[in-house]
Amino acid sequence: MLVLVNWIGCLGAAEVGVTDTSILIGMTAPLSGPNGAYGMDMKEVISAYFKQINNAGGINGRKLELLALDDGYETDRAVANSKTLINDKKVFAMIASYGSSPTTAAMNDVFGPAKVPLIGAISGADSIRQTPKDNPNNRYMFNVRASYANETEAIVNQLVSIGLKNIAVVYQNDGFGKSGLEGVTAALKKRNQTPSAVATVERNSIDVSQAVETITKASPQTVVMITLYKPTAEFVRQMRKAKQHPQFMTLSPVGADLLVNELGDDARGIGISQVMPYPWNDTIPIVRDYQKLLGKQGKFSYYGIEAYVMARLMVDAIRKSGKELSREKLVSTLESLQNHDLGGYQVSYSANDRLGSRFVDLTVIGNGGHVLR
Repeated sequence: MLVLVNWIGCLGAAEVGVTDTSILIGMTAPLSGPNGAYGMDMKEVISAYFKQINNAGGINGRKLELLALDDGYETDRAVANSKTLINDKKVFAMIASYGSSPTTAAMNDVFGPAKVPLIGAISGADSIRQTPKDNPNNRYMFNVRASYANETEAIVNQLVSIGLKNIAVVYQNDGFGKSGLEGVTAALKKRNQTPSAVATVERNSIDVSQAVETITKASPQTVVMITLYKPTAEFVRQMRKAKQHPQFMTLSPVGADLLVNELGDDARGIGISQVMPYPWNDTIPIVRDYQKLLGKQGKFSYYGIEAYVMARLMVDAIRKSGKELSREKLVSTLESLQNHDLGGYQVSYSANDRLGSRFVDLTVIGNGGHVLR
């Protein structure tokens, strides 16, 4: 009888978050507040793709379910949400984290120790790109985008190549901004230069008056802004009000469409580094699939295509892991992906590599708010 009971118990010992008919995926991101538009865009795209997969029969007969919680782009809430999703809601895996400080804290305090993989984070910080050898928690972090070091290297290389030397930096005072500042400083140092001025803006704030005062004293040729769309827009407005007209550059997390919506015609001429394929070019298969998912009336964006890349990778990896699904199998499957082609966009991992991609593209906002390459 004991043998029979044990055998029956083994039959029921499925992986957490996985049943015969479903796979539960968790997400924590800003869904409200100053940066809620970012998280909502990602959530809607991931939900739409999961629905498409489910309508086609799911993965090995299992339907994907997304449970998204709002963290307001606050580190403490992101950590608390991660605990809720893993400990209480019993998700199988995580997707689409948002922000450097929130993701780093959640990785080191929650999903890393719990051995729950996370695919994709809107962050290029080095803290989530350490090798698993250097930080075991990084074993469960799978990045799909290039790092801030990659982005800032491309920006500085472009600026220096056209003869610009007086380069200032304004950055968000958190993990995102500091990582970007380090990238700009390192890229300039390679070229025997330093930032001509440096100023900060607090997270979730649009109080840029002190930053404007600091930067205007240097009368820079260029300002690299490592900030999100609302403070970026306010900084540009106040700089122009102060009769300062440098070349403005910013990094991919700003969200080109949101910056245009906030600034209108004043966004023209702002340069933005991008880490995803151009979402309006339907010659690339993954972009074509993304556009088809949203339909002709869909609002295409860089955040949307990045969320689509994350979701595609999640589905590919779960499918490759087979019917006997487990978190460890998912991690091993992801680690085996070398130059994995998602449709014109590739990611690579190994047992000691979590970089994912080094792809960077430089764009500029043109007339009518159109993003030009």
